[in-house]
Amino acid sequence: MKLLFITDNFPPEVNAPATRTYEHCKEWVKEGIEVTVITCAPNFPRGKVFDGYKNKLYQKEIVDGIKVIRVWTYISANKGFVKRILDYLSFMISSFIVGLFINTDLIVATSPQFFTVISGRWLSFWKRKKWIMEVRDLWPESIKAVGAMNTNPAIKYFEFLERRMYKNAYKIVVVTDSFKDILIEKHRIKSSKIEVIKNGVNIDLFTPIEKNTGLLKKLDLEDKIIIGYIGTHGMAHALDFILQSAKKIEDKQIHFLLLGDGAKKEELLKLKTTLELDNVTMLPSVRKSEVPIYISILDIALVNLKKSDTFKHVLPSKIFELCAMHKPILLGVEGEAQKLVEEYRVGVAFEPENEEDFIKKTLTLSKTNYQKQNFKKLIKDFDRKTLAKKMLRFIKD
Repeated sequence: MKLLFITDNFPPEVNAPATRTYEHCKEWVKEGIEVTVITCAPNFPRGKVFDGYKNKLYQKEIVDGIKVIRVWTYISANKGFVKRILDYLSFMISSFIVGLFINTDLIVATSPQFFTVISGRWLSFWKRKKWIMEVRDLWPESIKAVGAMNTNPAIKYFEFLERRMYKNAYKIVVVTDSFKDILIEKHRIKSSKIEVIKNGVNIDLFTPIEKNTGLLKKLDLEDKIIIGYIGTHGMAHALDFILQSAKKIEDKQIHFLLLGDGAKKEELLKLKTTLELDNVTMLPSVRKSEVPIYISILDIALVNLKKSDTFKHVLPSKIFELCAMHKPILLGVEGEAQKLVEEYRVGVAFEPENEEDFIKKTLTLSKTNYQKQNFKKLIKDFDRKTLAKKMLRFIKD
């Protein structure tokens, strides 16, 4: 079987969509599937092409048996609505044109960037092949949730397209139970057409290890209780709230480590300087292979989003990687994510953007020990290899 997968994020990018697509496709290749991925030159989140790559019309490579075709796009940093839309539109057009020349039996197109699935729909029509829509985010609801845009004619048109894509797709894969409920209740999509394939973890890469003493010494964080956020510093993550709250924590042993890049990184660095924070260290993103070393030095892992009803339906993928390394979760997300963390007893949740609750839960968690067995059970249930096979069975059925 030949499968064409369309995504604008792929390794060496290290964000959640890139990781999920790569690890699923790698497992599908092992199952005998001939997988071709159409993506762009790696540039997320800084909007700068990674070393060793160029933003060319067409370039091809083989990654763990996956045929990866990179196409030209208008590249911009992950900030500025108009520039990002131009980025998305250019990938939609480039991936569609190149996809016309790829021999395939089935097409999979993934969000959250919605124009990717439009490319998949077009290719399905012109190639007379079925297509599967993977819904990683409720777009354009997420745009409104982070305050990038309010309801206007453009948003209403995107919502119209969203409904069309759901109706047109042969099958739909979603990442949370809440997403499936919304598609059934709000958009009247048949339950049998939808499968929930949640995010998971690569247990070969993320496994419990001792704290890296060399890194602790390098960062001058020895004898500290380290609360770490590792991931995109974007509009959705409310890290300005974390910095402002850190200012009010009097316990000098508690130290915050923020690792990553994104649309809000420069503003956050300026805020850190303005607040004169000596209990916060901010570092740029690192390669995926280096992430476990940084997770190793954490005592508490922070997962945080803005307060929004939209985010009650999401399940941040970093939860699984952090739990795989037995790091208790300090969660600033309501809804499905909170239910998961509390059900498996792997951390505590605070009300998003509630400073008093955040400080209270931070101090509580810094004095709490969690049973390793709780983490082991969660990881067993969310092994990425098992989830990849489940998704393949669904789309082939």
